[in-house]
Amino acid sequence: MGALKALVLLLSIVVSMTVNAQLELDGEAIQGGLIFGKTLPGSQVSQDGQRVRVSAQGDFLLGFTRDASPTSGVRVLLPDGTELLRELDVRSREYVIQRIDGLPKSKVTPRKPEDLARIRRDVAAVKKARARDDDRQDFLDGFIWPVVGRISGVYGSQRVLNGEPRRPHFGVDIAVPVGTPVKAPADGIVTLVVPDMFFSGGTLIIDHGHKLSSTFLHLHDIHVAVGQRVRKHEVVAEVGATGRVTGPHLDWRMNLRDRRIDPQLLVPPMPDRARN
Repeated sequence: MGALKALVLLLSIVVSMTVNAQLELDGEAIQGGLIFGKTLPGSQVSQDGQRVRVSAQGDFLLGFTRDASPTSGVRVLLPDGTELLRELDVRSREYVIQRIDGLPKSKVTPRKPEDLARIRRDVAAVKKARARDDDRQDFLDGFIWPVVGRISGVYGSQRVLNGEPRRPHFGVDIAVPVGTPVKAPADGIVTLVVPDMFFSGGTLIIDHGHKLSSTFLHLHDIHVAVGQRVRKHEVVAEVGATGRVTGPHLDWRMNLRDRRIDPQLLVPPMPDRARN
């Protein structure tokens, strides 16, 4: 009987090891979070019915929106036809309300036809820049803070602008002086450079592969060009106070496909010397 129990235990361990080799998930399932996945090369992966790019080596990414549902379904179809199903429990978050006053009225509720047309052009340009979908895994080397400073705004917060409720904030704001160097948080390819957008001012987008991108807003100056390959730690721009702002800061945002990700979940805590 003892030998039989030992055999059953051994078989269960072997099965567990096989499953782990076929599907590995690194990261937390949390609203605004990102999970790094690994499976067998040649597999197909989908999240909540949405097809996910899988690299030639089996790497893939899962993302969760600000208001993601309590569960998320992951389906992996292995090359031999075996189907793996995982239901992830997604941790919910509580978001603060941030009130910002003193903004120009035209930047809160634009009405001029020329301003509205400009906003539409800006939205189309950003959408095109984020459509790039390469089999590059620049994200595998991890992320750093693009600037070090006081965090003045956080992901997910409900914005009230000049007393009027607006859309939630989808980035992390870092208050630093104009001209502060902005470093690439990871390797990537530049997909958008615009000196002055209506809301975001100087705007830069860097694609990290698999439709994961970093967007930097309110820049004073941009030192790179569309199509340029940039490296982690490389200075790509300078902090500014352009667009809809009340002071100089960097607004760093991240997108995975159509999901807005919280950059703060991908980097270490801001150094203590920068929090005050």
